[in-house]
Amino acid sequence: MQFWNFMFVPTILFLVIVAPLWLVMHYRSVNRSSRGLSEDDRESVEQLLETVDKLTDRITTLESILDAEHSDWRTQTSRESRHKE
Repeated sequence: MQFWNFMFVPTILFLVIVAPLWLVMHYRSVNRSSRGLSEDDRESVEQLLETVDKLTDRITTLESILDAEHSDWRTQTSRESRHKE
């Protein structure tokens, strides 16, 4: 009987204060870790990736045109940038 009298107060304190805080903090961390990008964020990222792909294709096309018309354009731009510095 002495043991139960000794453990009564800590048990009540645990159940009233510690357990609810523990549960709230646990589910808050679970919610944060499971939360990813929202649907709008995903759509934005997908649109940005499509734009990046289009711009990459355009740059490749422009470089191939410049290579065909002015084969030394890469060396000219590097020389000009050296002279400016």
